[in-house]
Amino acid sequence: MSIWWVIILFLLGLALIIKGGDFFVDAATWIAEVSGVPKFVIGATVVSVATTLPELLVSIIATAEGNLDIAVGNSVGSVVANIGLIMGISMVCLPSVMKRRDLLGKGILLVASITLLWIFSLGGNLNFWEGIIVLLIFGLFIFENLRSAKKHELKPLPTSEGAAELSADAQNVFAETKVGADGCEASSAGGDAAGVKRDKRTITINILKFLFGTAFIVAGAQLLVTYGSELAVRMNVPESIIAVTMVAIGTSLPELVTTITSIIKKKHDLSIGNIIGANVIDICLILPVCAMISGGRLPIEFNSLYIDMPFCIGFTLLAILPAVITKKFSRVQGGVILATYVAYMTVSIVL
Repeated sequence: MSIWWVIILFLLGLALIIKGGDFFVDAATWIAEVSGVPKFVIGATVVSVATTLPELLVSIIATAEGNLDIAVGNSVGSVVANIGLIMGISMVCLPSVMKRRDLLGKGILLVASITLLWIFSLGGNLNFWEGIIVLLIFGLFIFENLRSAKKHELKPLPTSEGAAELSADAQNVFAETKVGADGCEASSAGGDAAGVKRDKRTITINILKFLFGTAFIVAGAQLLVTYGSELAVRMNVPESIIAVTMVAIGTSLPELVTTITSIIKKKHDLSIGNIIGANVIDICLILPVCAMISGGRLPIEFNSLYIDMPFCIGFTLLAILPAVITKKFSRVQGGVILATYVAYMTVSIVL
């Protein structure tokens, strides 16, 4: 097969994952609303997990096919891409104020999960029971997400004094939707299932979106792994490098596209919390599941252990610590993170 066909099929895999994720999230949200589930639960669970499906499926398929470097590199590399590239761009273009309590819990869980994963992997592999321990952090993340979202959900609207400080537009937005702890829109505790369209056409469209979204994600992940490995072989590039660059960035494209769209439209509603939440899921769900699929022992190669994971911890600290101290994300902080990401990519390619 021509190298150009390999590249085309690789890019087709990326396109299918992006469009499939879009369809899946739309349909899953509609289904949850029709069932009467409050929006804060949708945002904290369904949407958060759905946006990590590309990374999860790519790593699972790669593990099942024996491409373990791609499985590990994609998981860790996606976290690095989310923070180093996507969050860095967001901070540079849209500096914002952040409530410490909204960031602290998720930040601690993210740092703890990456550090624990790295410590467990120092022996050269991640075994079944270590994977179970990391999965427990995923459970804590879901619990914290729901607890903080529900707490915010029950928070009363601002008083007239506080509201006076808001612009007219901001007051209207606040009155219509209260922003959840993860930056997801949250409706009143009872949800808004009554206002959701239930006609036959809407039902058919959303069922098709759900089915096609799932199919696109699975097919795209398969193409990404197969032809990502083929590119690595033809270009004499180690699979681990392809995983932490092309594959990892590819599976993070939905978040990148969302960020760029927010910047173009000058909307300050980009959720840093969602990026952090997606990273917790990438670390705490993907690698433990891959360890189970690989027979209870997932090998961690040298680059992932001594380059990718330490950089991952460093990126997380760069993103979390200054924001917790200053209660804001600044352009300087974003610039430092982007510069560090360039250094990381250089080191990964050179070594």
